[in-house]
Amino acid sequence: MSLAAETNESLAQMSNTLIYSSMAVYTLAFLAHIAEWVFGSRSKVGRTAAALTADTAASDTAAPAVSVQVRKAGGTAVLDKPQVVTRSGAGVRDVPDGPGAAGGTVKGDLYGRIAVSLTTLGFLIEASGVIARAIAVQRAPWGNMYEFSTTFSTVAVGVYLAFLLAKKNVRWIGLPLVTTVLLDLGVATTVLYTESDQLVPALDSYWMWIHVSTAIFCGSVLYLGAVGTLLYLFRDSYENKIANGGKPGAFARSVLERLPSAATLDKFAYRVNAATFPLWTFTIIAGAIWAGDAWGRYWGWDAKEVWAFITWVGYAAYLHARATAGWKGRKAAYIALIAFGCFLFNYYGVNIFVTSKHSYAGV
Repeated sequence: MSLAAETNESLAQMSNTLIYSSMAVYTLAFLAHIAEWVFGSRSKVGRTAAALTADTAASDTAAPAVSVQVRKAGGTAVLDKPQVVTRSGAGVRDVPDGPGAAGGTVKGDLYGRIAVSLTTLGFLIEASGVIARAIAVQRAPWGNMYEFSTTFSTVAVGVYLAFLLAKKNVRWIGLPLVTTVLLDLGVATTVLYTESDQLVPALDSYWMWIHVSTAIFCGSVLYLGAVGTLLYLFRDSYENKIANGGKPGAFARSVLERLPSAATLDKFAYRVNAATFPLWTFTIIAGAIWAGDAWGRYWGWDAKEVWAFITWVGYAAYLHARATAGWKGRKAAYIALIAFGCFLFNYYGVNIFVTSKHSYAGV
């Protein structure tokens, strides 16, 4: 074996070690996030419910029933105009954001900061593993599903940390993110693991750097949008129940009260999805150009191409629904989740279960 081959093999082994090490650190971050939520639940987190109740009471007192005068023979009778009850639309309620996973407690906040620090360390280790893999194979580390998955989780965590550096209130996404990353890496290192190898001829192109990198980035950001959308649905149901005089269970009061308001979560998901949609459009166009160079045609209705287009249509329908009366809020959120489900099927389903020119699972 030549010296270069031995060096590449050593780098590949180092990459595997770094990926496993990042999983260990992410596990510690997961436990720290759990501790943050547990200690945060011991604080008084009913401020959101109280604010909702106060807002409802204030609206009742601030808008008294309108009196209507009806003239009758010999006098005037005063009748009360019936009160019209309407359900607030999505994002209409003036509800403050929850105190966060830490619940306003010092100990909860301490564990939250530890969790973020560990997540940052896990990100740096995992990113080093991805770079080591790229050096070992001397190409972009996206030639199979194992490499794509490790890069995907790295970028997802990187985007999350970028939001935190930008002073955005997104620490609430830390626990679901770290949980997903551990699942992603667990599947990647067991089911999807593939030894380092060179690219198939169709992938050996500079368009791989353009097309696949944007696809990974889009998927990572759309994942964050999907988490925000899912939590919005739970939080919106919680706010509706309180506004209608219901009493949520103890678990809902402990967890959902600490999340941002439904309006905030809805706005976060919308902005993330809307900002990513043009880049996903570019991803499809770049893939078509790459297909023209590799196979002599820009579009061939291959399974991967079809599902990429279906995903694009799903997010286009979501953005259209957001601007359509009667489809804002929950209905649009359902469309967004369906669109992200199409993205997941395009990655896992098409690569593993469908025979196509894009079947580069390596498993």
